[in-house]
Amino acid sequence: MSQEDINAEVILDHYRNPHNHGRLANPTFSITEYNPVCGDTVHMEILASNGEISDIRFVGTGCSISQGSASFLTDLVKGKSIPGVMELTPGVYLRELGLNLGPAREKCALLSLNAVRKAISGNSQK
Repeated sequence: MSQEDINAEVILDHYRNPHNHGRLANPTFSITEYNPVCGDTVHMEILASNGEISDIRFVGTGCSISQGSASFLTDLVKGKSIPGVMELTPGVYLRELGLNLGPAREKCALLSLNAVRKAISGNSQK
């Protein structure tokens, strides 16, 4: 089994058994992002304290890549500093996922990252 096959299995497992799925009682940031190309939706809620993401949850609908990568992202950013999360560029995140995706599927994988970055940069609504 190749490393990419293993990474794909990890994302599928996140899709089937999502981590940090659900809502927060009083999020610091909240945002819903929609991919009009395929119809995927992700709603992210973030609790920030002392300059870091202390908790993060998501709900959404869509393909295994959009929902699995949302779960993967919540594990990746929980406990990280907000500046550190802002440094997580799309290219870096796609390398973290370790999947070889075409442009349309990259948009699915990046939906949650774009939402989180937009939310914590102040471009979201609570």
